[in-house]
Amino acid sequence: MHLDVTDLRNFYYRSRLGRAAQSAIRDQVSRFWPDVTGDTLIGLGFAVPLLRPMMGQARRTIALMPGAQGVMAWPRGQDNISVLCEETLLPIQTGFADRLICLHGLETSETPGRLLQECYRILGPGGRALFIVPNRAGLWSRNDKTPFGFGRPYSLGQLEALLRDYDFNPQRHAAALYQPVSEQRFWLRSGPMIERWGRNITGRFAGGALMVEATKQVPARAGGLGIRVARPARATAPAGQPVPSRVIAG
Repeated sequence: MHLDVTDLRNFYYRSRLGRAAQSAIRDQVSRFWPDVTGDTLIGLGFAVPLLRPMMGQARRTIALMPGAQGVMAWPRGQDNISVLCEETLLPIQTGFADRLICLHGLETSETPGRLLQECYRILGPGGRALFIVPNRAGLWSRNDKTPFGFGRPYSLGQLEALLRDYDFNPQRHAAALYQPVSEQRFWLRSGPMIERWGRNITGRFAGGALMVEATKQVPARAGGLGIRVARPARATAPAGQPVPSRVIAG
């Protein structure tokens, strides 16, 4: 079940803990993608907190927000690029995206497989997707004060296995949100230092957010997208020859 867009907006833009979480995740995203110049960048779920630093580089940026979540106009003070959509029928043409970021989309989806099918479809050859989910091993997934305490958390193995099932090739992984889930001033001030320590010492196991970068497998496996072709009808007579009708005795 998706969180309401108002709750997500209030967390990331109106709370100190949310702004700290936004900064920590952004730092890791910039490590994955330091340069997106000329790319078409798609955000899915509630990825807008991560898109703004890349808007100046990307050729175009689009924020897709699921109908069950709701939509808000974004970015503030500029032309709106946010779109309300059905998560299993994204309004993007096939192969259009160069980069895709999914935040608060996969773990709250009731049909994660169909969502991944759509992500695969809109991603172009050579494109990359970054999936960010609550880390099952982290503390943030056990606290419902933040959006990372909702939906299904994943371990690294679970997330990579799911991506492979839908023809994505996991390439790299990382974690973020090592700092405590606390609004106390001391922990907020110590947050950047704790994040650096976490990346250097604990790896993925203590971070509240798990991040996996993946590329699409081309070509996809036969039947990999769950599409079934109807069995063709067998001809009952050579073309051009009439077929006698069945006579029923009265």
